[in-house]
Amino acid sequence: MNEPAPGAAAAGDRPAGALRLARAIDRLTGRIGRAASWLTVLTVLIAAGNALARYVGRFVGVPLSSNLWLELQWYLFSIVFLLATAWALERDAHVRVDAVSGRLSPRVRAWIDLLGHLLLLFPFTLALLWATLPSVRASWAVRERSPDPGGLLRYPLKTVVPVALALLLLQGVSQVIKDVARVRGRLGAPPPDAARQQEPV
Repeated sequence: MNEPAPGAAAAGDRPAGALRLARAIDRLTGRIGRAASWLTVLTVLIAAGNALARYVGRFVGVPLSSNLWLELQWYLFSIVFLLATAWALERDAHVRVDAVSGRLSPRVRAWIDLLGHLLLLFPFTLALLWATLPSVRASWAVRERSPDPGGLLRYPLKTVVPVALALLLLQGVSQVIKDVARVRGRLGAPPPDAARQQEPV
Protein backbone atom coordinates (compact mmCIF):
# COMPACT_ATOMS: atom_id res chain seq x y z
CA MET A 1 0.00 0.00 0.00
CA ASN A 2 1.50 3.32 -1.05
CA GLU A 3 1.93 5.95 1.65
CA PRO A 4 1.06 9.57 0.85
CA ALA A 5 3.99 11.77 0.07
CA PRO A 6 5.21 13.95 2.95
CA GLY A 7 3.33 17.23 2.99
CA ALA A 8 0.48 15.95 0.79
CA ALA A 9 -2.07 16.20 3.61
CA ALA A 10 -0.92 19.69 4.47
CA ALA A 11 -1.23 20.76 0.83
CA GLY A 12 -4.72 19.29 0.68
CA ASP A 13 -5.71 21.29 3.76
CA ARG A 14 -4.74 24.61 2.20
CA PRO A 15 -8.01 25.19 0.30
CA ALA A 16 -10.03 24.33 3.42
CA GLY A 17 -7.87 26.65 5.50
CA ALA A 18 -8.24 29.44 2.97
CA LEU A 19 -12.01 28.99 2.90
CA ARG A 20 -12.09 29.15 6.69
CA LEU A 21 -10.25 32.46 6.47
CA ALA A 22 -12.78 33.68 3.87
CA ARG A 23 -15.69 32.71 6.12
CA ALA A 24 -14.10 34.51 9.07
CA ILE A 25 -13.74 37.66 6.94
CA ASP A 26 -17.35 37.29 5.79
CA ARG A 27 -18.52 37.10 9.40
CA LEU A 28 -16.53 40.20 10.33
CA THR A 29 -17.79 42.35 7.46
CA GLY A 30 -21.31 41.00 7.95
CA ARG A 31 -21.38 42.02 11.60
CA ILE A 32 -19.99 45.47 10.84
CA GLY A 33 -22.40 45.93 7.92
CA ARG A 34 -25.46 44.88 9.93
CA ALA A 35 -24.44 47.11 12.83
CA ALA A 36 -23.99 50.05 10.43
CA SER A 37 -27.35 49.36 8.81
CA TRP A 38 -29.10 50.12 12.11
CA LEU A 39 -27.78 53.66 11.82
CA THR A 40 -30.29 54.08 8.98
CA VAL A 41 -33.09 54.01 11.54
CA LEU A 42 -31.33 56.63 13.64
CA THR A 43 -30.73 58.76 10.54
CA VAL A 44 -34.43 58.69 9.64
CA LEU A 45 -35.45 59.60 13.20
CA ILE A 46 -33.00 62.50 13.33
CA ALA A 47 -34.07 63.76 9.90
CA ALA A 48 -37.76 63.59 10.85
CA GLY A 49 -37.12 65.24 14.21
CA ASN A 50 -35.04 67.97 12.61
CA ALA A 51 -37.73 68.70 10.01
CA LEU A 52 -40.41 68.79 12.70
CA ALA A 53 -38.29 71.10 14.88
CA ARG A 54 -37.71 73.41 11.92
CA TYR A 55 -41.43 73.80 11.17
CA VAL A 56 -42.40 74.11 14.83
CA GLY A 57 -39.65 76.69 15.30
CA ARG A 58 -41.05 78.75 12.46
CA PHE A 59 -44.52 78.55 14.01
CA VAL A 60 -43.44 79.66 17.51
CA GLY A 61 -40.76 82.03 16.27
CA VAL A 62 -37.91 80.24 18.05
CA PRO A 63 -35.13 78.39 16.15
CA LEU A 64 -35.32 74.79 17.36
CA SER A 65 -33.11 73.21 14.67
CA SER A 66 -29.35 73.54 14.27
CA ASN A 67 -26.49 72.67 11.95
CA LEU A 68 -25.46 69.96 14.41
CA TRP A 69 -28.55 67.86 13.65
CA LEU A 70 -28.31 68.47 9.92
CA GLU A 71 -24.68 67.40 9.81
CA LEU A 72 -25.31 64.45 12.11
CA GLN A 73 -27.80 62.93 9.68
CA TRP A 74 -25.34 63.44 6.81
CA TYR A 75 -22.54 61.86 8.84
CA LEU A 76 -24.64 58.85 9.80
CA PHE A 77 -25.71 58.28 6.20
CA SER A 78 -22.05 58.45 5.12
CA ILE A 79 -21.06 55.92 7.78
CA VAL A 80 -23.81 53.52 6.68
CA PHE A 81 -22.73 53.78 3.05
CA LEU A 82 -19.03 53.37 3.83
CA LEU A 83 -19.13 50.56 6.39
CA ALA A 84 -21.76 48.51 4.53
CA THR A 85 -19.83 48.48 1.24
CA ALA A 86 -17.75 45.42 2.12
CA TRP A 87 -20.87 43.60 3.33
CA ALA A 88 -22.64 44.43 0.06
CA LEU A 89 -19.69 42.89 -1.82
CA GLU A 90 -19.92 39.72 0.28
CA ARG A 91 -23.69 39.55 -0.25
CA ASP A 92 -23.21 40.05 -4.02
CA ALA A 93 -25.62 43.00 -3.77
CA HIS A 94 -23.87 45.23 -6.29
CA VAL A 95 -25.42 45.81 -9.70
CA ARG A 96 -24.82 43.17 -12.36
CA VAL A 97 -25.92 42.91 -15.99
CA ASP A 98 -28.06 39.84 -15.32
CA ALA A 99 -29.08 39.55 -18.96
CA VAL A 100 -25.46 38.59 -19.63
CA SER A 101 -24.20 36.95 -16.43
CA GLY A 102 -27.35 34.81 -16.10
CA ARG A 103 -26.48 33.05 -19.37
CA LEU A 104 -22.97 32.10 -18.27
CA SER A 105 -21.92 28.95 -16.46
CA PRO A 106 -20.98 29.21 -12.76
CA ARG A 107 -17.33 28.57 -13.60
CA VAL A 108 -17.22 31.33 -16.23
CA ARG A 109 -18.88 33.73 -13.78
CA ALA A 110 -16.29 32.75 -11.18
CA TRP A 111 -13.50 33.56 -13.66
CA ILE A 112 -15.08 36.94 -14.44
CA ASP A 113 -15.43 37.70 -10.73
CA LEU A 114 -11.86 36.64 -10.05
CA LEU A 115 -10.43 38.83 -12.80
CA GLY A 116 -12.67 41.72 -11.80
CA HIS A 117 -11.52 41.55 -8.19
CA LEU A 118 -7.85 41.27 -9.11
CA LEU A 119 -7.75 43.81 -11.96
CA LEU A 120 -10.38 46.32 -10.85
CA LEU A 121 -11.34 46.07 -7.18
CA PHE A 122 -7.85 45.86 -5.69
CA PRO A 123 -6.15 48.55 -7.82
CA PHE A 124 -9.08 50.96 -7.53
CA THR A 125 -9.45 50.50 -3.76
CA LEU A 126 -5.71 50.78 -3.15
CA ALA A 127 -5.58 53.96 -5.24
CA LEU A 128 -8.45 55.45 -3.23
CA LEU A 129 -6.78 54.47 0.03
CA TRP A 130 -3.50 56.05 -1.05
CA ALA A 131 -5.33 59.23 -2.14
CA THR A 132 -7.37 59.63 1.06
CA LEU A 133 -4.68 59.06 3.71
CA PRO A 134 -2.99 62.49 3.32
CA SER A 135 -6.35 64.23 3.73
CA VAL A 136 -7.14 62.20 6.84
CA ARG A 137 -3.71 62.93 8.36
CA ALA A 138 -4.11 66.65 7.64
CA SER A 139 -7.59 66.63 9.17
CA TRP A 140 -6.30 65.01 12.36
CA ALA A 141 -3.35 67.42 12.52
CA VAL A 142 -5.64 70.43 12.79
CA ARG A 143 -8.57 68.63 14.48
CA GLU A 144 -10.74 69.74 11.58
CA ARG A 145 -14.32 70.68 12.30
CA SER A 146 -17.24 72.00 10.29
CA PRO A 147 -16.97 75.64 9.22
CA ASP A 148 -20.70 76.10 9.94
CA PRO A 149 -21.79 77.41 13.35
CA GLY A 150 -22.64 74.55 15.68
CA GLY A 151 -21.21 72.01 13.23
CA LEU A 152 -19.54 68.73 14.12
CA LEU A 153 -15.94 67.56 14.08
CA ARG A 154 -14.82 66.41 10.63
CA TYR A 155 -11.72 64.34 11.36
CA PRO A 156 -13.54 61.37 12.97
CA LEU A 157 -15.78 61.03 9.92
CA LYS A 158 -12.84 61.27 7.52
CA THR A 159 -11.19 58.43 9.44
CA VAL A 160 -14.07 56.15 8.49
CA VAL A 161 -13.10 56.42 4.81
CA PRO A 162 -9.76 54.53 5.01
CA VAL A 163 -11.30 52.10 7.51
CA ALA A 164 -14.07 51.31 5.01
CA LEU A 165 -11.55 50.93 2.19
CA ALA A 166 -9.47 48.56 4.33
CA LEU A 167 -12.59 46.48 5.02
CA LEU A 168 -13.34 46.43 1.29
CA LEU A 169 -9.83 45.18 0.56
CA LEU A 170 -10.20 42.52 3.24
CA GLN A 171 -13.50 41.39 1.77
CA GLY A 172 -11.84 41.36 -1.64
CA VAL A 173 -9.36 38.81 -0.29
CA SER A 174 -12.28 36.65 0.82
CA GLN A 175 -13.95 36.97 -2.57
CA VAL A 176 -10.77 35.97 -4.41
CA ILE A 177 -10.39 32.89 -2.19
CA LYS A 178 -13.97 31.85 -2.97
CA ASP A 179 -13.56 32.65 -6.68
CA VAL A 180 -10.50 30.42 -6.92
CA ALA A 181 -12.36 27.64 -5.09
CA ARG A 182 -15.27 27.92 -7.54
CA VAL A 183 -12.96 27.92 -10.55
CA ARG A 184 -11.41 24.72 -9.21
CA GLY A 185 -14.80 23.18 -8.51
CA ARG A 186 -14.30 23.10 -4.74
CA LEU A 187 -17.11 25.52 -3.94
CA GLY A 188 -20.58 25.76 -5.43
CA ALA A 189 -22.01 28.85 -7.10
CA PRO A 190 -23.47 31.42 -4.69
CA PRO A 191 -27.26 31.35 -4.32
CA PRO A 192 -29.40 34.11 -5.84
CA ASP A 193 -29.38 37.40 -3.97
CA ALA A 194 -32.97 36.97 -2.73
CA ALA A 195 -31.97 33.72 -1.03
CA ARG A 196 -28.74 35.16 0.33
CA GLN A 197 -30.66 37.90 2.13
CA GLN A 198 -32.19 35.18 4.32
CA GLU A 199 -28.95 33.33 5.04
CA PRO A 200 -27.50 33.64 8.53
CA VAL A 201 -23.88 34.73 8.58
